Amino acid sequence: MDALRVAAGDGRLDAEELDTRLEIALSARTLGELAELTADLPVAPAAKGRDVLVVKQHGGKYVREGRWSVPERIELRTSECRITLDFTHAVITSDVLRIETDMVHGKLVFVGSPDIVIDTDGLNVIYAKVKLRPKNSAAKPRLRIELVGNLLHAKVIERRA
Repeated sequence: MDALRVAAGDGRLDAEELDTRLEIALSARTLGELAELTADLPVAPAAKGRDVLVVKQHGGKYVREGRWSVPERIELRTSECRITLDFTHAVITSDVLRIETDMVHGKLVFVGSPDIVIDTDGLNVIYAKVKLRPKNSAAKPRLRIELVGNLLHAKVIERRA
């Protein structure tokens, strides 16, 4: 359903066709039926650009919130900057998001739900702090965030919506 809404937002579906396909999606019983609903859609013209989000910023704030399409990879090259990534209403189309970071004197805040898991095994922390919520091992995560790279005098914080 999210893929259909994004296609409509990109202009690849008109409102009437979106309504029709959403009704079919709600009554679908198999994954095959769902796949048929998006198989004929043209590829979004900027799809390649959405696979990677690059944030290069010195100072200030960078916020992604509301309804935004989550790419497969995010590159953060920041100093003295506060980054907020709010996944509460985001359109998540992949199981894994890789965030490559090179952050100096900054703060990275994740806002999401308990079904988002943040993996910091590939993170090099130098005079930095990582404060994450306990992982919910009972449920399969909706999104796994692989946070890799370097943090120097920075913080990573996870908040629940």
